[in-house]
Amino acid sequence: MATTYKVLGQAVAIAGTEVDLYTVPASTQTVVSSITVANRDSVSTTFRIAVRPNSEVLANRHYVAYEITLDRNSTQVFTLGITLDAGDVITVRAAAATVSFNAFGTEITA
Repeated sequence: MATTYKVLGQAVAIAGTEVDLYTVPASTQTVVSSITVANRDSVSTTFRIAVRPNSEVLANRHYVAYEITLDRNSTQVFTLGITLDAGDVITVRAAAATVSFNAFGTEITA
């Protein structure tokens, strides 16, 4: 088994729209160690983070963070340890297009 520590995904929010931050590749398992959310604007905003097993259609049960307020010019870090299987997706959303999302972790391939 090969283990790769890496930046799993980076995305900039499209205001009010879900964006896929990371999708686990085929034949891979992933441990997400952290997700950072940075507000690059001088106005506060809100954001969401969801984990969708097997690329399921987004539903309320998938949210790990929902409408969290992010102060102006600030960053929030989530230290998670989320385990994902092939086809699982991390989806993010922010109220403003000035929010950057980054996911870091480990991919394990057979």
